[in-house]
Amino acid sequence: MSVDDEAARFALLIAAHGERSEGATNDGVKGIAQAVSARGLVAEVGVGFINGTPDIGEAFAALTAPKVIVYPLFASSGYFTRDRLVQLLDEANSEGRNVEVLPPLGLDPGLPDLVLDRASQVARENGFAPEATSVILLAHGSRRNSASREATEQVALAIEGRALFRSVGIALLEQRPFLDQAMARVQGPAVVVGMFSGEGMHGASDAPRLIAELNRSDVVYAGVIGNVSGIENLVARAVAEALRRTATAAAEWRHAAGRD
Repeated sequence: MSVDDEAARFALLIAAHGERSEGATNDGVKGIAQAVSARGLVAEVGVGFINGTPDIGEAFAALTAPKVIVYPLFASSGYFTRDRLVQLLDEANSEGRNVEVLPPLGLDPGLPDLVLDRASQVARENGFAPEATSVILLAHGSRRNSASREATEQVALAIEGRALFRSVGIALLEQRPFLDQAMARVQGPAVVVGMFSGEGMHGASDAPRLIAELNRSDVVYAGVIGNVSGIENLVARAVAEALRRTATAAAEWRHAAGRD
């Protein structure tokens, strides 16, 4: 079976939280899907939303390939990724198709470099010297689940290890440290990056409001990670790696069975 024949057996479903509020388009996720689809890695690429249209079930049903790779466009392996998405996929997969759910965007090993590039760009645009600038990663957080905090801390540590900025820290919406607490320890300019995967209330409304409440002209917002250029590259790379793993496993099985 050729590579093209094997790819024809796979579909990709990009799963995201989505927004239903007035004016929400979820265009960012759709743009990522279009960019990945253009690479021809798989036969079909669809998008589905937990809170949007099409929903996960509708998007899954629209795919016809017997094997479906799911890329969760979520900032951590929290409730929506680990529980709700899996539940919705189970409900949709009445035919028992082969489904592989990949790690979410927030745990993608390529994410720290994208965040670093975006923070560096925003620092330059505002005339901040990186070595004198701090980066604060603002995430959701949860008092019930540590996944958001842990994913954000992991990215912060990776960026800190690049030694480009003066300091790197985190702030959370629903638990300490809140943004004002994190910023109380920061002297000099700072870039705040929203560790949110979509165009929802937290990234578009809460983050700018909290930054404005700091009343500091040397603190700027870099937007949300879900809108950073290059996310499509992370998705494509993760899908390509999943396809390679599958091809390797199939070749090993054929060899063991004496069919190669």
